[in-house]
Amino acid sequence: MALERLDDPDHPTFGMGQAAELLEVTPAFLRSLDAAGLLSPARSAGGHRRYSRNQLDRVVALREMAEQGHTLASAAEILDLRADLAAEQARHARTRDERDTARDERDTALDERDTARNERDTALDERDTARGQVLLAPDD
Repeated sequence: MALERLDDPDHPTFGMGQAAELLEVTPAFLRSLDAAGLLSPARSAGGHRRYSRNQLDRVVALREMAEQGHTLASAAEILDLRADLAAEQARHARTRDERDTARDERDTALDERDTARNERDTALDERDTARGQVLLAPDD
């Protein structure tokens, strides 16, 4: 359904004028980020730049870091490294969860094996007891 795209932070929803107005920057600033390769907006069928919410967040972060004294290029590199780190942390968390699940499954399987062994040993003991009773029973 088309409305689902409204929830997608990567969907190119905003035109350049709307993005510039929301961010309180000039369209020229947005064009310069695109020209420098620091932001790659989607293009409409007519070739107009279209920005997603995530890209608007990136512009805000770039601008804040530039105001702190970073060059736009270094700010973009920092943001890229942060994104890479977040992705690796998420991957690590997924791997850790998979490992923990595998351990839990292994432990369950070992418990089931031990239960089956105990049941087998009990059955063997009962069988041996029954055999002993048959051997000890008086003959009629």
